[in-house]
Amino acid sequence: MKRIKLPIDDKTIESLKSGDAALLSGILYTARDAAHKRLTRALSAGDALPFDLKTSTVYYVGPSPAKPDRPVGAAGPTTAARMDSYAEILIPAGLKIMIGKGPRSERIKELIARHKGLYLTATGGVAALLAKAIKSCELIAYPDLGPEAIYRLEVEDFPVVVAYDCRGNDIFNW
Repeated sequence: MKRIKLPIDDKTIESLKSGDAALLSGILYTARDAAHKRLTRALSAGDALPFDLKTSTVYYVGPSPAKPDRPVGAAGPTTAARMDSYAEILIPAGLKIMIGKGPRSERIKELIARHKGLYLTATGGVAALLAKAIKSCELIAYPDLGPEAIYRLEVEDFPVVVAYDCRGNDIFNW
């Protein structure tokens, strides 16, 4: 298992292969459907985004409310394919690293390879365990969206598997 410090640099992206397991430590940004819609609208309007796409990792999650003495409640991945129409805009705009669950469209796989990015998967069904890797949670944008707002998560040893690497390899087609 590889330990990876976020943000992930290009050399690390190129070293990872589909099927590699990794533990991420650093900053992730959450975004689900409603937040993606706003991000793509902001890009179209030329407005600033709440985080830098080029140096950020986006986790498709809507964390549940925090338990006592914890930064978040459950924090499991959502189905990534639901973000594909937005990813078609965000990837060319600079987004390289995304975390979700399940396969993506062929178009997204091609965009990830063309733009030298990664799609990582987190295990669905273990949201409470994944939340243990989250050390802090800060609301940074779209508070009216509740759990679908954008949060800045600090993670330590957050477990993922490389689903699509920057060469177009796909763990779902093994």
